[in-house]
This record gives sequence, structure tokens and C-alpha cells, in this order.
Amino acid sequence: MLNYPIKILIAFGEAIDGNDKIFGWLLKNGYPELAALAKAIRGSEEANQWLLKNKFPHFAAFDMAVVNDQKAIAWLKKYKFSFLLVLADAAKGNKESIRWLAIRNLIVFIRIAQKIKLFTEGQTFDYHKIHF
Repeated sequence: MLNYPIKILIAFGEAIDGNDKIFGWLLKNGYPELAALAKAIRGSEEANQWLLKNKFPHFAAFDMAVVNDQKAIAWLKKYKFSFLLVLADAAKGNKESIRWLAIRNLIVFIRIAQKIKLFTEGQTFDYHKIHF
């Protein structure tokens, strides 16, 4: 994730916010994995499956780590995706992880973490949507 240009990371943050125009731009301009990750973060199981099938399992695991899935966290640790672990923790509001990003001047990732946190905190469980 650290290798993406800042402009692309800003666009990714906008896609997390639900900006469909930016989502489409990412999809059509060589960043389908970031478009899929943004949709996965917003709850798309189809996008999560796309990440797994298209050689981006680390992004699928990151998506699950954000919601504290212990298997996903263990997978990221096992395969040494340390940065994604820090970002997932920052997205859960972990002050130490946010400080780690700030010390390294990775401000765009603090913004991404804030956007993820804002979205995930806004989600509520609706038992009417349970599929049996």
C-alpha cells in the first residue's frame, strides 16, 4: 500500500467515502484492487471475493482485520503485512498506531484510517437483513 502515489491514495479515500465517480475512475485507470478494497470496506462480499481471486488476499485480510477478525489478523502477521496491521489498528482508533503513522509523516494513511473508522462506526446491525 505504501507504493501507491499520493494522488491514488487520496482517490482511494474518496472511494471509501462512497464516491462512485472516483470508484469508477480507480476501476478504469489501473487500480481495480483499490476500488474493490473500498467496496469491501463498505460491506461488499463480492468485492472481498474479487480481492481473494485476483491475487490481493492481503487486502481482503486487511478488510477483515479492520473489524477485528482474528483469523485475518493472524494471516497478516504470518505473511508479514505489518503495515496493513498498523493501518487496521489505526482504523479502529488505536492511538499508538496513529502516532506511528504520524511520526513517519504518513498523513494520508491517517486520513484513510479515519475514513474507515467513520464508516465502520456508522454501520449498525439490522436483524431484518439476516439471510437464512
